Amino acid sequence: MKIPTTLKHKPVIVVEDYANIDGRTAYKTDAQGLSLGLAQWNDRGKVDISAKVWRYTGEKWSRQSEELPLHRVIDLAILICRTQLYFREEAYRQEKQFHPEHPQIDRIGLQGDAMTVEVCTDNPMIEEDIQLFSQALAQDSELLGERLRVLSHILKEMGY
Repeated sequence: MKIPTTLKHKPVIVVEDYANIDGRTAYKTDAQGLSLGLAQWNDRGKVDISAKVWRYTGEKWSRQSEELPLHRVIDLAILICRTQLYFREEAYRQEKQFHPEHPQIDRIGLQGDAMTVEVCTDNPMIEEDIQLFSQALAQDSELLGERLRVLSHILKEMGY
C-alpha cells in the first residue's frame, strides 16, 4: 500500500511493506508503513525530519498514525535496550524484580543532562505489572534480538 504524499508529513524515505514485519502483529496490523520525511510541524524557513508510523483502517489513513522527531526514536531505542539489559542482568536479583525504595535503573547522560530510567512505583499495580512486562519481554526476546542485532551491525558499519 502506498504511503500518502499529500498530507502534512512529507515522506522522503519509506517502508511501504511494514505490515509484513510488524512484530507479533505481522500480516494482521493496521501499521502499514514507516517513513522518514519532513515533519508536519515545520514552519517557514525551519525544517525538521521526523519518523512516522502510518496506520490504515482498511478504509482511510488513521489519525492514530504517529509522527516522532528522530531523536525521540533513538531515545526510545536507548530506553528499550537499557530496559532489556535491566531485566536480563539485574531484575531477577530483586524479590519483586525491583527495589521499591530504589526504583532507579540508570541515569543515561544526554545533552549535558541525563535520562533517568526507573520503575514506575506510582503504578498501584506495579508488582503484578512488572511480572507481566517481564514475561512479555522474554516472550519477544527473539523478535527484539533480531532487530537489535541488525541495529548493532548497522551502528558498527557507521563507526559507532
